[in-house]
Amino acid sequence: MIAPWPTARPAAQIPPQRGDADEAMAAGTTVDHLTETYRAHYRSLLGLAALLLDDTASCEDVVQEAFIRVHSARGRVREPEKTLAYLRQTVVNLSRSALRRRILGLKLLSKPMPDMASAEEGAYEQLERDQLIKAMRGLQRRQREVLVLRYFADMTEAQVAETLGLSLGSVKAYGSRGIAALRIAMEAPA
Repeated sequence: MIAPWPTARPAAQIPPQRGDADEAMAAGTTVDHLTETYRAHYRSLLGLAALLLDDTASCEDVVQEAFIRVHSARGRVREPEKTLAYLRQTVVNLSRSALRRRILGLKLLSKPMPDMASAEEGAYEQLERDQLIKAMRGLQRRQREVLVLRYFADMTEAQVAETLGLSLGSVKAYGSRGIAALRIAMEAPA
């Protein structure tokens, strides 16, 4: 004997209408399955990321992001036994992306300037240079000539003597007196 269909179902017994997304969710990976996968395979996925990346923090970030993405897309994983494979592939892809970002960041970083003085150091050097030029102008003509040829033109004392037509002793004397006068002028307040 077949029981007749009830004419009306109570509202509590009517199953809710499911959309296509809900049906896909029911067919896909469940949250419980994903939680079990997390507990069972987190360390192995972390090890996979460690083989691809170089620091622990990035590895943990990649694995966490992989679980978040799989959780968001769990309705697309039709067969729960493929969840781990999906997670592994996501870890590999996220690791590649992290490495790509690092390489791009390194390429975009401006290359450091060669060892150059800062603007402040340059300003101080300019002040010192100006002070030196002013002090040099205050020297006697022969002292200035000897110092310029000896230290700025990098000549030996004999070459300076020959160039200026002076004796070697005179070049030494003018040089010594010129340096002493420069020392006093440079130490004096400007």
